Amino acid sequence: MTQVLAIDQGTTSTRAIVFGPDHRPVDSSQQEFTQHFPASGWVEHDAMEIWDTVLSTVRGALDKAGTSAEKIAAIGITNQRETVVLWDRETGQPVHRAIVWQDRRTAAMTAKLRDAGHEPMVQDKTGLLLDPYFSGSKLAWLLENVDGARAKAEAGKLAFGTIDSWLIWHLTGGQRHVTDATNAARTLLYNIREGQWDEDILRLFDIPRALLPEVLDCGAEFGTTDPALFGAGIAIRGVAGDQQAATLGQACFQPGMLKSTYGTGCFALLNTGDTLVSSQNRMLGTIAYQFDGRPTYALEGSIFVAGAVVQWLRDGLRCIDAAADSQALAEAADPSQTIYLVPAFTGLGAPYWDPDCRGAIYGLTRNTGPNEIARAALESVGYQTRDLWQAMEADWQGAGGAENVLRVDGGMTASDWTMQFLADILGADVDRPEVLETTALGVAWVAGMQAGVYPGFDAFAADWALERTFKPQMDAATREARYAGWKDAVSRTLSTRG
Repeated sequence: MTQVLAIDQGTTSTRAIVFGPDHRPVDSSQQEFTQHFPASGWVEHDAMEIWDTVLSTVRGALDKAGTSAEKIAAIGITNQRETVVLWDRETGQPVHRAIVWQDRRTAAMTAKLRDAGHEPMVQDKTGLLLDPYFSGSKLAWLLENVDGARAKAEAGKLAFGTIDSWLIWHLTGGQRHVTDATNAARTLLYNIREGQWDEDILRLFDIPRALLPEVLDCGAEFGTTDPALFGAGIAIRGVAGDQQAATLGQACFQPGMLKSTYGTGCFALLNTGDTLVSSQNRMLGTIAYQFDGRPTYALEGSIFVAGAVVQWLRDGLRCIDAAADSQALAEAADPSQTIYLVPAFTGLGAPYWDPDCRGAIYGLTRNTGPNEIARAALESVGYQTRDLWQAMEADWQGAGGAENVLRVDGGMTASDWTMQFLADILGADVDRPEVLETTALGVAWVAGMQAGVYPGFDAFAADWALERTFKPQMDAATREARYAGWKDAVSRTLSTRG
């Protein structure tokens, strides 16, 4: 058995990819699923629909690759992080739709805790801020708002998990309730210094300990799939949250290496080694990966809307038929118009952390049309990345760090126009690898390494291949003027100014 199967369960679609013995993709299957928006700022998924997409894409990938479960050495799972599922241990059925990481319904709850002075304690233990983005407040909301949920939770009849835990439970026929350290680190409930669920924070959110899964390393024995699902049991041997999986797939193993992934959102992780940096610039401290019980830490900046702004062009404005069409519109835009689109559809993430502001467009004229709006949409990704870049650089240099290395991945990086603007507005080289979907690659490598069919850290890093480097072409004066305009647009958009 020399093949590995990666399950990449994302925010808008699920993919299963078969990787060969050279850890290169053989074939894949992908399926989108329904996005539910029951109220302004609320985002939900049907967890059973997600499970169905996993079954169908795994079977489809095996079929397309001409292989079978007997030939798969291991499964690796990577997933949208912070999304919360609460389910009945006896029936395996969710008690409510999954509450998605983008959801902002707990903004008042987290603001109340922040105003009461709890954020320093929470940040010190978890590396995170008191924001609706993370899982803890979402779980607390479910316990308070789903009839009977609290009583069942306290009786040990319910299970909580991020999507990885939900999938492992069903893949193993309800035999395993586990997660990995990178997903646990995003719940707001896990002490990343001590490597355990934190009793003080559980009390703060009034969450019963019995709900929580066992926490394992990224590479571990997570269980074996029910043979009835795919024709034979397959060992699950690798798990990592999507952004941490991309960090692994980009071989960012040395402190100071930075990757930025462009999917539904944009997430930048800077490897800080065995040092948990306390951010002074509203960045997050987190676990990049964990092996042999030893965590490697990272600074992270989270942008809620990146690829989602292109989806908005397609599905909301209907000015493009496919995501790839956005580049052609941007290229045709009037260069004399300077338009800023602040895509705060569900608030703004790092470094602003404003859940209440909403999207806005500035600089509109009678001559502004779809081309200019499309260009502003793509540029917003570059501007937001620079926000993260500057904040992380200040934190890392302040901690004695070396110069950053930037590697990019994710669907949006296929757009040369977008990547060139990113290099221009950063004033830095941007390296794009041969394998863009490094999230699936990262978790496949972990599972394959655990199974003994893929190489270790050094050999994997040596195999990382550069496809293209984008070098800045914009002059410094233009760069700074454009970025100053962006900062002004954001200041006008924030719900609280000052």
